[in-house]
Amino acid sequence: MKYRIEKDTLGEINVPENKLWGAQTQRSKENFAIGTELMPIEMIKAFSLLKKGAAVANYKLGKLTIEKTEAITLACEEINNEKWNDHFPLSVWQTGSGTQTNMNLNEVISYRGNQILKERGFDTTLHPNDDVNMSQSSNDTFPTALHLAGVLAIEDFLLPSLSILKETLAEKEESFKDVIKIGRTHLQDATPLTLGQEISGWHHMLEKNEKMLRESIPYMKELAIGGTAVGTGLNAHPDFGTLVAEEISLYTGKTFTSAANKFHALTSHDQIVYIHGSLKALAADLMKIANDIRWLASGPRSGIGEIFIPENEPGSSIMPGKVNPTQSEAITMVATQVMGNDVTIGIAASQGNFQLNVYKPVIIYNFLQSTRLLSDSITSFNDKCAVGIEPNYEKLDFNLRNSLMLVTALNPHIGYENAAKIAKKAHSEGTTLKEAAISTGLLSEEEFDQWVNPSNMIGPK
Repeated sequence: MKYRIEKDTLGEINVPENKLWGAQTQRSKENFAIGTELMPIEMIKAFSLLKKGAAVANYKLGKLTIEKTEAITLACEEINNEKWNDHFPLSVWQTGSGTQTNMNLNEVISYRGNQILKERGFDTTLHPNDDVNMSQSSNDTFPTALHLAGVLAIEDFLLPSLSILKETLAEKEESFKDVIKIGRTHLQDATPLTLGQEISGWHHMLEKNEKMLRESIPYMKELAIGGTAVGTGLNAHPDFGTLVAEEISLYTGKTFTSAANKFHALTSHDQIVYIHGSLKALAADLMKIANDIRWLASGPRSGIGEIFIPENEPGSSIMPGKVNPTQSEAITMVATQVMGNDVTIGIAASQGNFQLNVYKPVIIYNFLQSTRLLSDSITSFNDKCAVGIEPNYEKLDFNLRNSLMLVTALNPHIGYENAAKIAKKAHSEGTTLKEAAISTGLLSEEEFDQWVNPSNMIGPK
């Protein structure tokens, strides 16, 4: 491999000749050979939008020439289009402020920008700190990119996937609104409901999840940019943060603002904790929905078996013909990961010391992983499982007619204790509720047929 010599304040260092990064990126790459987790590409793309906005803001403030501004802008657009993904090699496990990722962006933009300037015939050159990082500090750029990446991940990927699953469940709710089945509480028989009513609970969970996410997102649309090193805004124009937020809003079509208090914006990540709490709530509900579905589909002959779900692949390397509820298994594993990520984010966010939190890379890594996993697993679960849910009418009817808890309908007529006697008698003697009820002499066959009617037990009465 051929190398070129790059310099920084610590001296000279060899950098691969075919890479756009500079000395500080190379030092980080060599000093933090920890794990395999790289800074997420979503974060790199968010940074490119931020750097583009910063260049335009500096130009509007008379601090950057049009030639340099255009070179930076074009380089950032290439990065955002994922043209240079291989030039962002840094580990998540680096400096806690994300300084080295900020410099990775500065160096790549500067190097590529200088190529653009040369192609255009300009003698001027870009400096990664003086030009690309003008009016900025890693301490305000990293949390700004963090918020930007998080908002884009939720609004552009997670919410659309959630909406599709929500619509699927709404369709199933309507389709199965008249399919009466037995309910279950404590994993024991309960009173009847319809399959549509059961699914309506799942549907409403996702509606609430969506509402909580949308309500919490605005907090992440406040950006730290303009605070520079400690929140005072040193070396930045007073209007810089506002101008950058306006540019980012223009690029994304979303409304971002410059945070009112930059001291808070640099050292606290309470907004991330808050919105990830909504992701954890979504994960908890997805866990419940997926578990309900695999229980209801359990079998095919020795389980509950009240619904059918798609059979996507063989389920066993030793048991022929076995098919498993694999989409439920995948999405529930995602749920556990999101719950674990929430713990990591909460602990990391609590470590803001004085003017800076230095756990930023691990916060955004876990946040973006949660959002990506939820988005992908919801889409997969919808397409490969939820859309194919169908009732097993025979098993539903058998379980309904065989349940002892239909006796609850007798409470208003013969009292709780007499109804309990009938249920216990039927269970101990292995007879039907009807046979047990008539044998007690507490009611007639006609009265039983009139009062114990599942279709009259699925709503208030």
